[in-house]
Amino acid sequence: MPVTRRRFAVLLTVLTAGTTGVLSVLSVASGQQASGAAQGKNPTVALPASVTAGSVVQVVAHPDDDLFFMNPDLSRSLRSGTQVTTAYLTSGESDGRNQAQGDAARDPEQPADRAHYAEARQNGIRSAYAQMATGDRTSAWRRTAVPTAGGGRAEIDVLIAKPQVSLVWLMLREARSTGGDTPESLRGLWNGRIPALESQLTTGTPVKQGFSYTKDQLIQTVAGVLEQYRPTTLRMQDPTPGRYPESGRYTDHQDHMYGARFVQAATAAYAQQVQRRPHFSVQSYLGYHNSTLPHSLDPQTAEAKTGYLRTYAWQDHQDHCGSPSGCGDRKVAGNPTGRNWAQSLRYTRADHASWLTEGTPGRLWAFTVLDGRMAYWRRDAGGVWEKPVFLTGPGAEPGIDPGATAVRLPDGRVGVLATRTALGPAPADYRREVVYAVQSAPDGTFGAWQSLGTPEQGDDDGTSAISAPAAGVDGRGLLTVYLRDARRTLRASTQQPDGGFSPWQRLGGEDLQGDPVTAVDAAGRRHVYATTTASVLAWTQADPDGPLRGPSPTGLPATTVPLTASPDGAGVRLYFRRPDSGVVRTAVVTAGSATRPQVSSVTEAGGRAGYGAVGAAGRHVAGRADSGTISTSGLGGPPAWAESRMLFAGAPAAVLEPDGTTTTTVLGLDAELHTSTTRNHPTWHRATR
Repeated sequence: MPVTRRRFAVLLTVLTAGTTGVLSVLSVASGQQASGAAQGKNPTVALPASVTAGSVVQVVAHPDDDLFFMNPDLSRSLRSGTQVTTAYLTSGESDGRNQAQGDAARDPEQPADRAHYAEARQNGIRSAYAQMATGDRTSAWRRTAVPTAGGGRAEIDVLIAKPQVSLVWLMLREARSTGGDTPESLRGLWNGRIPALESQLTTGTPVKQGFSYTKDQLIQTVAGVLEQYRPTTLRMQDPTPGRYPESGRYTDHQDHMYGARFVQAATAAYAQQVQRRPHFSVQSYLGYHNSTLPHSLDPQTAEAKTGYLRTYAWQDHQDHCGSPSGCGDRKVAGNPTGRNWAQSLRYTRADHASWLTEGTPGRLWAFTVLDGRMAYWRRDAGGVWEKPVFLTGPGAEPGIDPGATAVRLPDGRVGVLATRTALGPAPADYRREVVYAVQSAPDGTFGAWQSLGTPEQGDDDGTSAISAPAAGVDGRGLLTVYLRDARRTLRASTQQPDGGFSPWQRLGGEDLQGDPVTAVDAAGRRHVYATTTASVLAWTQADPDGPLRGPSPTGLPATTVPLTASPDGAGVRLYFRRPDSGVVRTAVVTAGSATRPQVSSVTEAGGRAGYGAVGAAGRHVAGRADSGTISTSGLGGPPAWAESRMLFAGAPAAVLEPDGTTTTTVLGLDAELHTSTTRNHPTWHRATR
């Protein structure tokens, strides 16, 4: 049956935090709770540099997906005191044998006991979260069984010493195969191959009776979790990881991929059905594909992350939990870093710095996706940021993927591009496309979304692994949009004088990773760059009216994938991070008449490690420090970084204004825009109250 308001009415009842056992009711009925952010046009408000607010909800397929793929973001959020809730879709029961290679008692003939093994994984997760949040892996939890909207039951665990930390166990059966054709799985449920997916209960759980979910019931259940915990930041796995072109294998576990699609559907239902709630942003994380890419974390951060995985893996084999099932996941004990997963964290959406742009003189426009819809903040000529406004009209319904690309047209109008995911009743209805909206006049309203389509003509079990779009504007005000396709090559679609766009042109390249970036140098020549696993490829023009040449090798060293491009005199300056370090590096690429572009020597912007894309304007650089907080630096030596101690989502963006002021923006975990200027650096302000 379809999701309706009535069927959303009462979803879960859960015993929540505190030793007194306060009862709270989970409901998605609209009008029950006011939004967490008051709206209005106000002067900027200075915030203490240490403030990190909001509610973080993570939804993953298996116990340990959060530890491998969302850490250190997870541990930073826990230590900051932010409300953190993680929901696990499946029990992760695998073959039911809790053994590591090298275990003295390892018995290959041991009968499978999936309920015991799944319980051991729960015990390991509780220990790891307790250690991250309190420093004590044995810190106690309150475990409660609650009914769900889907007609089943879930286990809710609340960390008594830190009651803002909760775990939600939905305990469905996992696929028991990374990519094999397993109908009894989230994939089979999504694609309609089975009418319902059975539960896999764990030993020791307060949930005593099995259940099953239809596709619609699982969507309702996840939406109920969102309604209870009211996220301002939602973390999920990658719903479209794609396949390796050579082998055709998924680049990620099928449960990760299809679990994320259930999260997308639940998020859309939650956003549409619950009107009075905080705004929220979404961040998705790269999974198994991290194993093929250079490490993105510095050694100290990677070691701390691995330490939590050792706790989860019950590596010391001591009885810390008193459970006959065991105190952790021994399968991970022999290799707690996974397949190079512990040494990296990467975002699959919203990890670029192209969402802030100038409009008419004195005005700035910052775009982000809230509640699955495109929103923007506008700063007027007097320096006042106005409350966020959502794009409206045809095509403005929820479904916009995280990440926005802003462009300024020659006449001062502003445009915005993104990708959009369509969720229909049939599996074949799931698809992604590039969309574009532009102002009708400078400082005017935005027109309806226009679809630019996609080079991927069908999803075909996840081939819509397109990147975020990069866009450039020529002197006539016509756009060219660049996109990495599912085969990891570069495509382009060019706007025609009548306003339409050309079919997606093949620009070549191979092994492209992340999002392409583009910029125009002082001579008006277009530059496009894309990362590979080993270097960076370039497409450049010899003159402004000439064709785009490439792909050309730059000879640049390997990066951690995210790129930022900024005009720099006769060339374009690229910013990227050094693998196994996270230190920001930079080089200038100059296009000329030669066959290959000219590349300067690589320099480093200070010595502070970090991860993710950086925002850059002039000599000013902003990025995520190794602590996970927003930090800023100037090129050319110490002081290396000024750290704000504020956690955030996505990547920072910066612009250099005509008076020489640099304005930097980030989206906080509270789903609010925060800004800083070089006039009051390093103070951060919430843009609107």
